Amino acid sequence: MGTVTIGVSIAVPEPHGSLLQELRAGFGDAAAHGIPTHVTLLPPTEVEETALPAVEAYLTEVAATGRPFPMRLSGTGTFRPLSPVVYVRVVQGGEDCALLQQRVRDTSGPVARELQFPYHPHVTVAHGIEEAAMDRAFEELAGFEAAWPCTGFALYEQGPDGVWRKLREYTFGGSVVPPQAGPVEQDSVASL
Repeated sequence: MGTVTIGVSIAVPEPHGSLLQELRAGFGDAAAHGIPTHVTLLPPTEVEETALPAVEAYLTEVAATGRPFPMRLSGTGTFRPLSPVVYVRVVQGGEDCALLQQRVRDTSGPVARELQFPYHPHVTVAHGIEEAAMDRAFEELAGFEAAWPCTGFALYEQGPDGVWRKLREYTFGGSVVPPQAGPVEQDSVASL
């Protein structure tokens, strides 16, 4: 047995997920079709293949204590010049995502790890492409809006072909989703 690369994320539901994935490909991001549209909770992490059952059991526990929450995306942001990324902003549900990702990476679990950058929930729509294409993504998606009740997350594995595939979904233990907020809240961090 060897190692596998896993990630944990909240999927952006249809029709929004496919739309953003197609737009990402259209901006020239070659990785677009290998990465389902998502909000990251655990970035790509290498683990021993034999550790997968422990990871799955731990994520089941995390989900069981979680509660659904409203998610809303609105407008764009960028991590440039620190990182070549343009993203759609998470303007509602970000605090819930931050708490959830802390639980996923907790030192008591099997995927404890430090992050390269401070956690900032977002949906990547362009990464590592030409600056002009990054600018186009930033401008064309400035008016993008989507909202849905987040009821869980999923575990993914990156294949040898670079494509991320869902291994398992995890549904939160609670069933009540708080109502969506009124006006779209402003993102406190437009860029790093």
